[in-house]
Amino acid sequence: MFRRRTRELSGAKVFVTGAASGIGRAVALRAAGEGASLFLTDLHAEPLAETAELIRAAGGSVPFVEAADIADHAAVSSLAGRLTSAHGAMDVVMNVAGISTWGTVRSLEHRQWRALIEVNLMGPIHVIESLVPPMIDAGRGGHLVNVSSAAGLIGMPWHAAYSASKFGLRGVSEVLRFDLARHRIGVSLVCPGGVDTGLTETIDIAGVDKATPAFRRAQAFFRRRAVTPEQAADAILDGVRRNRYWVYTSSDIRLVHLLQRVCPPLYVGAMRLLNAGANRVLPEVERARRGTAAA
Repeated sequence: MFRRRTRELSGAKVFVTGAASGIGRAVALRAAGEGASLFLTDLHAEPLAETAELIRAAGGSVPFVEAADIADHAAVSSLAGRLTSAHGAMDVVMNVAGISTWGTVRSLEHRQWRALIEVNLMGPIHVIESLVPPMIDAGRGGHLVNVSSAAGLIGMPWHAAYSASKFGLRGVSEVLRFDLARHRIGVSLVCPGGVDTGLTETIDIAGVDKATPAFRRAQAFFRRRAVTPEQAADAILDGVRRNRYWVYTSSDIRLVHLLQRVCPPLYVGAMRLLNAGANRVLPEVERARRGTAAA
């Protein structure tokens, strides 16, 4: 049973999206190690099955594992209905799954803006509307985890489309933080900075040639300062145990968020420097377009 007072995970039923890799896999493994029963989903069936097997091989419990696209409302609703019917309400719901596309306003395509909203914002909403009402009805309390991003806090370069989705999830979380309190359901908003999930090798950056030396240097800089998925998972579970709303996975994002609130001029200066550095790795074609537009 999920004990509200101490928020111990032993015996808790924990639902995790994005469990096939990265933070999702790491948090599922960590929660299972603390005695939770894991209910897992992800878009990718094979690596999702591998996560379940890793947990079971270590003696953990995975009563339910099923691939699904969280952007598909009907699929999430169907999965949640069968899950709740067979296993009852969840104690902890973790929205971890997400995609990332960066780019300037000039380089981003409409389909990329829409995909980010569908997966990163509507996906968690689909999960929330399907699994949180049964938690309320069960009357046991519980916890909701929404993984946003540093891009849901601050104005990071090339992140307009991504930030639209992550700021949206932040807004949902801010409201539910208070709406769900009367049901003894806590809410944690996770704001990771750099997490070395391997995404830096496959991330979609509109208009940028990732083979250029400038991009490779920026990529190496990022990875040297990124935390591991396991470190991020530890921060998330600590946030659940302590019923923390703001959950940071690294001290740099905590500091920049504080700077934004208490000293806006310094924050603005820092963001300008960050943008200046990012713009140095823009492709030649992007700079040429800017020059043409200016002329």
